[in-house]
Amino acid sequence: MTDLQRTLVLLKPDAVRRGLAGTILARYEAKGLSLVAAELRHVDAAQADAHYADHVNQPWYPPLRTYITSGPLVAVVLEGPSVIEVVRGLNGATNGIAATPGTIRGDFALSNRENLVHASDSPESAAKEIALWFPNLV
Repeated sequence: MTDLQRTLVLLKPDAVRRGLAGTILARYEAKGLSLVAAELRHVDAAQADAHYADHVNQPWYPPLRTYITSGPLVAVVLEGPSVIEVVRGLNGATNGIAATPGTIRGDFALSNRENLVHASDSPESAAKEIALWFPNLV
């Protein structure tokens, strides 16, 4: 059996605004992933910049910062075997228009920016992101 991993997931402001947080969390739980932590947050620019530190100098970043700080989001830590790969598969392609039906984005998103969810893309980014959002878990 694969070792358990943890990953960070953000249910972005559009997911909360549209009332999809419970539906999205249910998909992760139905897959067999465990909810380790969850918190409704209002993200400020400093937190957004820390989370997206690798992107703050990109020309497309300011609208992303505006979006991610536009309303509450739900920060979540999930745990399970190969959880990073599993969550990214459940989420679907970043661009909601191109995402496969049956995935979270494929079923609910119509945008590249407002694409409902963020998930860590590697064990290294998961560790860094969990430490940023849930320092008590480190």
